[in-house]
Amino acid sequence: MAQLNIESFSLGAFQTNAYLLTDPDGKRGFIIDPGMSPKPLLKRIENVEIEAIVLTHAHLDHIGGVDEIRKWKNCPVYLHDAEADWLTDPKLNGSARWPDLGGPIVTEPAEYALDDGMTLKLLGEKFRVFHTPGHSPGSCSLLYDNKHLFGGDVLFKMSIGRTDLTGGSERELYNSIRSKLYTLQDDVIVYPGHGPRTTIGYEKQNNPYVR
Repeated sequence: MAQLNIESFSLGAFQTNAYLLTDPDGKRGFIIDPGMSPKPLLKRIENVEIEAIVLTHAHLDHIGGVDEIRKWKNCPVYLHDAEADWLTDPKLNGSARWPDLGGPIVTEPAEYALDDGMTLKLLGEKFRVFHTPGHSPGSCSLLYDNKHLFGGDVLFKMSIGRTDLTGGSERELYNSIRSKLYTLQDDVIVYPGHGPRTTIGYEKQNNPYVR
């Protein structure tokens, strides 16, 4: 079966990576983390049927486009229950902390919950969900085809996610990386929430924070 297409868009003041996955003919897709100032993403999906929005976590820079896209495309949102009330609370999602970036972000709660070990079926494909807290309590990573990992702000190229925001924990972050992400195959490509792609093997050898 043909692979899904994976496109990335660097959005907003935080240069957050939003990912659009589409089926081989490009007619259907779903979005991982529609960030702030999502105009390029909105233009791209104008003629794409969007099945869902999947959130790796609910910080402001990852959820800025949720409300507009959900209403426009009439699609559900997936988010871990540990952050179930973050979409409705600007203090929790951080938008109250940076008012100069567009004001408070408030939208309806997610329709569906992500959970550790579950298999999410989208576009006829399976995505394995890992609960990877530490950057935030509900952070999740999605593995597609045992080759592509969408990790949010857990693991970056030569870096890791910050732990000084609401519900963050350095101990939990290290544990998530070591016990879940680093157990994956070395050739798994990591699509992070910020910055360039990397691989599990590269980070195991070179990441100065977690080896």
